[in-house]
This record gives sequence, structure tokens and C-alpha cells, in this order.
Amino acid sequence: MKKILSLTMALAMIGTALTGCGSKDTATQTPAENTQQTAPVQQEQSQTEKALALINTFATGDTDTAHSLLADGYIQHNLAYGTGADAFIGSVEYLASADVKTTVNNIRAFEDGDKVFMQTIYNFAGAGEQVAFDIFRFDENGKIAEHWDNLAALAEPNPSGHTQTDGTMDVTDLDKTEENRELVKKFLYDVMQGNNLDKTPDYFDGNNYIQHNSGIADGVSGLNAALGALAEQGISMVYDEVHMVLAEGNFVLAVSEGTFGGTPTSYYDLWRVENGKIAEHWDVMETIADQSTWQNQNGKF
Repeated sequence: MKKILSLTMALAMIGTALTGCGSKDTATQTPAENTQQTAPVQQEQSQTEKALALINTFATGDTDTAHSLLADGYIQHNLAYGTGADAFIGSVEYLASADVKTTVNNIRAFEDGDKVFMQTIYNFAGAGEQVAFDIFRFDENGKIAEHWDNLAALAEPNPSGHTQTDGTMDVTDLDKTEENRELVKKFLYDVMQGNNLDKTPDYFDGNNYIQHNSGIADGVSGLNAALGALAEQGISMVYDEVHMVLAEGNFVLAVSEGTFGGTPTSYYDLWRVENGKIAEHWDVMETIADQSTWQNQNGKF
């Protein structure tokens, strides 16, 4: 069986006013001599701050901000939307014109090289709350150049009382980022892709495993029970290909492609690693739309 981050725009406005002083007669002083003033300096936003500012335009309708953040050749992988900066800005304009205001509640945000990956709850124009993972790639000019995502309807808490977004928030173990990335890569190969299922216990601290999937209880035992129930129904969960594994410290996000019950599916799995073991899991599964409905031809991945 196989499967199984309001923007505080750090406008650190470092404004210092330096006033010239001395014994000169002010009648003979030039303006520069009389008052020396340093203009406020605006610090460059981090990639995370830029990504947060972009998704917040869905709520504010601020097309100027969206335009300033997007690369001209912005590539969209959400198959329900057109590609390019103009298409994104068109979506912002559409949402701003809607009768019901869009809400954006970012939960977690991480950086890995030229990418930012985030977990957010959206409610687009009152259509209902959705949990999303977003990935943004930045170009060499600091512009947002590409976007991938997975979305699912917000569900009730799971059998252990956890929601799809609660749980550990703190990013730690930055020195172990690569070690944790490699651990998850091996876990994907051995367990999620079913190549070495006998190694499953090696990845967990006994039965300790906090689960945020809306249908699965805590513990490795909860996972096994859910898998068993699927098997009894003849439903298979298959991870065919891993497209990205992004990491910051103790958090690792994997983007995979496969099938669920025979239906093409995109899997976004966020794991928290603690002491070399997989300790907590959040995910979003999304059915990959039929290509005849795609609004861009960039593909899901």
C-alpha cells in the first residue's frame, strides 16, 4: 500500500534625521549646511514577506502590489487559472468585485532556496474555506516567477481531535535541514512508494505520530487502520512520482503524483521531523483535473 506562511512587511523604516549644528551664521548657510537629513530607507522584503503580500492581494484587491511582485513571465500550475501575471491580476480584480470579501489566513510559511512554501486557509468570495499548500519560486530579480498549489475543503477535526492546520508551529533544527530532507526522501521511497515496507518502523518513534489528515487517527496504528479500511474497500493510494521535496529545519514538504482509487491525484505532504524520526503530518490531496478543462498547459507539476 502506498501513501500514505498580516504580512508584517518589515518596513523597518530606518529614518534618522541629522540636523547640522555649529557656530556659522544661518543667514550665510546653504540649506544643506543648515539641515542635513537622511531619507527613510526601506529594507528589501524577504521572499516569505513577498509571498505573503501576494496572497494577501486576494483579500485587499491591491493590483498594484500584485503587479510589483510578479515576474512578467509568471508561470501558473493551478490548472483552474490562466498563466501569466495578467491572469493573476485579473483574478485579484475579480475577487475584489465580488459581493463577499475573500479571506486569507496564513498558518505556516517556510523558505528553501528560491522557493517559499506555505499552508493557508482561503475563502474565495464566500465559496467556502479551503486548506491550501502554495509554493512560489522566485527569479534572480526577486520576482515571483512560478506557482504550484494543492487545495481541499476545510474538514471537521479528525478522530484524534486534530484539525488540518493546528499543531506545532516553531521552525527549529535549521542545521538539520538537509538531513531531514534526506530522511523524508528515503521515507517516500521505502514506505509511500512501497519499495521497502519492512523499514516502516525505522521512521517512527514507536507509535508516536501526530496526524492531521481529517480521516486518520494519531499513531502509526491509526495510519495502519486507515490503510486497512481502504484496502477492504478496494481503494488503493499510489505514489508514482515525487516531484519536489522542500525543507526548512524540522519541516519537510513533499509534492508527489499518483492515484487514489485509480483517479489521478496530487499529494502534498508536510512532515515534521524530531530527533531523526517522523513525528507529525499534514496533507492536502487534490484530484488532478482532466486536461480538457485546463486553463493553462503548464501541467500540475
